[in-house]
Amino acid sequence: MTSIWTGPVAWAATQTALLAALMAAGLGVVAGVAGTTYAVVVAGLLIVGLRRSGRAALGPADHVTEARTLLVGLVTALIVESFTGPVSVPLLVSMAAVALALDAVDGRVARRTGTASSFGARFDIEADSFLALVLAVYVAGTLGPWVLAIGLMRYLFLAAGYAMPWLNAPLPVNRLRKLIGAMQGIVLVVAAAGIVPTPVMLAITAFSLAAQLFSFGRDVIWLRRTALHA
Repeated sequence: MTSIWTGPVAWAATQTALLAALMAAGLGVVAGVAGTTYAVVVAGLLIVGLRRSGRAALGPADHVTEARTLLVGLVTALIVESFTGPVSVPLLVSMAAVALALDAVDGRVARRTGTASSFGARFDIEADSFLALVLAVYVAGTLGPWVLAIGLMRYLFLAAGYAMPWLNAPLPVNRLRKLIGAMQGIVLVVAAAGIVPTPVMLAITAFSLAAQLFSFGRDVIWLRRTALHA
């Protein structure tokens, strides 16, 4: 087995083992299949990403992001399970919260070890985006389908890039964009926990969506102006 396969395959095996443990504790077959599918897809995407970036293996920061994606896979399985039966909300929320907390770690590890890369940055963003998507799916059952817009926003942006290639240009680093992105995950985790009264949570989530629309809208305007003046 070549080295490029080692990390992703080991990650997928770990994800599968954790899913097996949850299934032994009562997780349903459908949720287990969903989690396993997630593991296979993520491992495949990692291999493709490593090849395209010309790297032979994952770096130190990538391993932190791997740990986050393990938690995201388990959260995904629990959310799928919630459509067919009760799930442990404290377990779901705890894993999602830890995955969010680790988001502040992988970037620091990359900078301290001098291993920051475009591959690592993309891996980090995709982990965040998928966690937001599955949490939005879960929260939509309580707050309403409109919450799905929070989780779908990045994917709609990526899809629009196929029709309008100028949207694929790199964006400058922006702290406000990062802050708004981080806010989405926190708001969705709090909503999933169900610890805030629904009317208050509706207002907070609506504000979060408005901030996200502002952030994406500002980026689209910047990209369009840059393309016109290129």
